[in-house]
Amino acid sequence: MKASPQSQLSLLELADLDAELARLEHRRHGLPEAAELARLEARIGELKDALVVAETELADLAREQGRAERDVDQVRARIDRDRARLDAGQVAAARELASLQSEIESLRRRQGDLEEIVLALMERREALVSRRDELIAERDRLGEQITAVAARRDAAVKEIDEQAAQTADQRSSVAAEVPADLLALYEQIRDSRGVGAAALRRGRCEGCHVSLSTVDLNRIRAAAPDEVIRCEECRRILVRTAESGL
Repeated sequence: MKASPQSQLSLLELADLDAELARLEHRRHGLPEAAELARLEARIGELKDALVVAETELADLAREQGRAERDVDQVRARIDRDRARLDAGQVAAARELASLQSEIESLRRRQGDLEEIVLALMERREALVSRRDELIAERDRLGEQITAVAARRDAAVKEIDEQAAQTADQRSSVAAEVPADLLALYEQIRDSRGVGAAALRRGRCEGCHVSLSTVDLNRIRAAAPDEVIRCEECRRILVRTAESGL
């Protein structure tokens, strides 16, 4: 293939622009804000799950506390009825009186036990409410952080997009000056190698960083300036420059 030395030199500019586009794309995918957002959103998910568990436990605890309080009320009502019978003098027989007094004492012990249960349930509920409120506060705080980090990410993406658009415009201008057959070869190599062309500097291919043998260098020296040379090692287009060392 033949192409003017200037067209071949344009390939190096094209390769630089392609490298810049690749760098920008890598930067887009590796934004620290994206990683931070992923971490924050994962934590938000954990908090939501924990809140569901806390709310479920609170609902269960409320039902349990309600049952215990109703039990206390029932026992207290029975005690009040029995006390009322005693105070009204409705019990005259000694045996019945002793039985009623014993029942009242038993009910009072039962009331005390139930009130201890209610107190323990209230303490558990207080601790659980505190835990739930902490989860909500952390969730809200993380929500604010997510908003701020997302704004920084969007600003960074916008900047990258603007730089990529400018670089792509420059690439289009350079590519338009390269002969179609040479450009097609460059694109084919770039698709398979990542880099389509490399400079020959001081006897070394800048694409694979391999120093050429004396035989290869002599072959290149003997080639016409418009001859398109390929690196024998990496098969990239090898562009001769003032620093080629020929």
